[in-house]
Amino acid sequence: MIKKLSLISLFTLLPASYYYAQTTVYAYVKGQDGKPVERAEVDLEQSVDDVTADKIGYFQFVDLKPGHYLITITKPNFDSKIVEFDVTADEKRKDLGVIVLNNSSATDAGVVVIDDSANDTEDGGSAMQPTVGLLSSGRDAFQNVSAFELGAYWFRPRGVDNRFEDVLFNGVSMSKNDDGRIDFSNWGGLNDVTRYPYENVDNITPSEYTFGNLGGVVYYNTRASSYRKQTSLAYSFTNRSYLHRAMATYNSGMTKNGWAFTFSGSRRWGDNAIIDGVYQDAYAYFASVEKKFSERHSINFTGFGSPTYRASNAPNTQEVYDLMGKNYNSYWGWQDGEQRNSRIRKVFEPMFMLTDYLKIGKSSNWTNTVSYQIGSDARSRLDWFHAADPNPTYYRKLPSYGLLTADEFRAQAQIDWNSLYQANYLNNQNMDASKRGAVYTIVEDVNKDKTFNFASHFDTRLKENWKLNVNFNYQNLKSDNFRRVKDLLGANYAYNLNAFNNDVRYNIDDENVEVKVGDRTQYSYELTKNHYSLNVSSEVDFNKFNIVASIFSSYSESQRDGHFRSGLVNFQNNSKGKSAIYDALDAGLKGKVTYKINGKNFIVYNGAFFSLAPTLNELYINPRAVDYLTPGVKNQIINSNDLSYILRSQILKLRVSAFYTTISNSTEISRYYAAVSDQTGSVNTLINEAMTGVDKRYMGAELGFDVKITPTLNATGVASIGEYKYTNRPNVYSFDDLNDFRSYGKANIKDYKVAGTPQKAFSFGIKYNSPKYWWVGASANYLMDQYLDFSALNKTASMYTNPGTNDPYPGATPELIQQLTAQTKFDDQFMLNANAGKSFLIGKYRMGISLSVNNILNNRNYVTGGFEQGRLANFPAVLEESQRQTPYFGPKLWYDRGTTFFTNVYLRF
Repeated sequence: MIKKLSLISLFTLLPASYYYAQTTVYAYVKGQDGKPVERAEVDLEQSVDDVTADKIGYFQFVDLKPGHYLITITKPNFDSKIVEFDVTADEKRKDLGVIVLNNSSATDAGVVVIDDSANDTEDGGSAMQPTVGLLSSGRDAFQNVSAFELGAYWFRPRGVDNRFEDVLFNGVSMSKNDDGRIDFSNWGGLNDVTRYPYENVDNITPSEYTFGNLGGVVYYNTRASSYRKQTSLAYSFTNRSYLHRAMATYNSGMTKNGWAFTFSGSRRWGDNAIIDGVYQDAYAYFASVEKKFSERHSINFTGFGSPTYRASNAPNTQEVYDLMGKNYNSYWGWQDGEQRNSRIRKVFEPMFMLTDYLKIGKSSNWTNTVSYQIGSDARSRLDWFHAADPNPTYYRKLPSYGLLTADEFRAQAQIDWNSLYQANYLNNQNMDASKRGAVYTIVEDVNKDKTFNFASHFDTRLKENWKLNVNFNYQNLKSDNFRRVKDLLGANYAYNLNAFNNDVRYNIDDENVEVKVGDRTQYSYELTKNHYSLNVSSEVDFNKFNIVASIFSSYSESQRDGHFRSGLVNFQNNSKGKSAIYDALDAGLKGKVTYKINGKNFIVYNGAFFSLAPTLNELYINPRAVDYLTPGVKNQIINSNDLSYILRSQILKLRVSAFYTTISNSTEISRYYAAVSDQTGSVNTLINEAMTGVDKRYMGAELGFDVKITPTLNATGVASIGEYKYTNRPNVYSFDDLNDFRSYGKANIKDYKVAGTPQKAFSFGIKYNSPKYWWVGASANYLMDQYLDFSALNKTASMYTNPGTNDPYPGATPELIQQLTAQTKFDDQFMLNANAGKSFLIGKYRMGISLSVNNILNNRNYVTGGFEQGRLANFPAVLEESQRQTPYFGPKLWYDRGTTFFTNVYLRF
């Protein structure tokens, strides 16, 4: 390597006569600490011959003609810098000197803490609390603010949720097959090694490593030699979903004998940060070992995991919040002087990867990764057998029902663990202490996935301005899903019987209905899936245009294999054994065209048209019981377009975009208890509701700017104005143990708004960066047009149709029906955030401290998510409910946690 650097230096010192009439422009890129910044990307706007800084931060351009030039230097972990310069006719060599890249202050200002505990609930409804979107700190001001400011309040750019985002590790997708979502807890706590993606593309912009979806792509390259050589120690204190975080990371860099090592570990722990009864204890580990065989060939092993133990918090009706406050959580109670939460998520799904890096010729690279992920995700809950619902917020226990006063409710507003043990103690057969069957138990819903992946990426430069990428992926999934007994609460066994259907056996092939801790109960089945995909993309760069095209095709096969034969006669032939194979074929194309007006102004168009196969959850309407497919399930068809104007100058960075997206033929599944009407009256039962053939439209405009008011003072602004709504009347079906399939016709939801995110959001921030390496900033955020998610069943004609006469119920006028089924819109909210920090350079040690505070004004009125309870689905009951001063089955909501902070201190050397 020294010889190579010496050669570079030699050539830069050769006499000018060697270059004849050529003009060479060169510089060195360094960080704030004076160390070289290697592999910084240097983009010369007037040329397609962009370069990368070498090991000592050196780069050069040769044969530049007289004129005005602009280069942009970018590197993850650093703020990008634009440098303008002139070349004159008499210059043979031009030295731009040392270009200093500032460390990106956002990286030390804390992190967005992902808290998906609300997704652990089974309270029902058509949507749970939304999850945070892809976290990034890219160059675009809009994406920065969306992630770190608005993202803290569940804002989703363009309304796109986690289902449509892609995260890849070395080419392997981290999306789950059951619902298509990304489970960030698989690598939670590994911030040091996942802070800076290798590739980060927004929205429908084509990626080099995958076709992508609607919500962008984040690609992590975990090659050990790609991490900067250093040791990092960090401690954080926060009041978000935990209290403490400790991290340690070591990066060796490439050693003389061709080895590189990266190790990282962390722990996050603490309880009762804000919400009562919530606690967490999560570890994380990461190891990457690379062996370099030659300058062209390396092999890298990566292993990471994040064993997590986390308690959940419940959504509540407004009545409960008014009685108990916004920090109330009904999932816990006192036991032996300690808080015990009934809803615990315990997840550990480690990933092991082996990646081969091969350079072929001068301009081709071939990277292949094989990976294996194994582990389990277990979520506990209380279960009961011929007993009263132990939930403290069960509607009959609320003051509005009339049995308890407000004070009496408050006195018993937590789970009474002692009474559950006592009920089990008293439930014995013939006074035999060894025959105590459980009335109450803790059960766990478990899925154990075994996932094998093969990902291959090939790229080559066909010409200096023409690049080709080919990606092939194969995935094999075996997902074991079951419920098991976690705690008998003092009993000797539980009953594997269906208490809601005359105590029939859940598994009639097993005469023993007594199950103990660790035994499977109620359901057990396996899902398998094989998925193949091929993606080809190409990028061509001209003087005024840059064109990218990407196509893909994929094929998948899915199958259910039931382990229990249902005791219900209707389902005995479709509950146990292998189902038919469901196959799906997808295809699509993406394109991007960039027109370079000049070195600072650009117009960019992105377009995408593709199909998306149903997830396993969408495919099977109730896989716990039977292998029935969801009626009308189809591949989604997605059509998306956006047009942007981009200004990139030394003073102002600006993007203005307009977007238009349609999603057709989507399927939405919900599971909850409902009062279903038939000719015999109203029956309460657990139903599986499906809306199929759903069409949605997402349209709007985005503005993001970053202006340098002074060399040390920046202002950023973001505006997102969207309209995300349903555009048709989809079909509604239900499936339950009593009625099998039922069709409810069309849901009258046309023009209803998509829930889960504010449809309009605005942010303005200002930040001061001192030359002495400290900063302070603040942002004002305004969130508008947040809507409640709805239950589809009571939006159909069956809600107001008398099943006995097939005529509308008396009094069910169109005006009244519209009033009863109107979608709830929440109030607009204002949030204020701030952050500050300072870094120190002490010899070879770099130390930093930062603090970020969200919702400084402690606004507790912002609803971050919620859903209608689907319990009432017939007109008389819905009308009676609407006339109550306090409804029995009001919507269940999550509120923002108020003022939260995250402080971090680190030491790097």
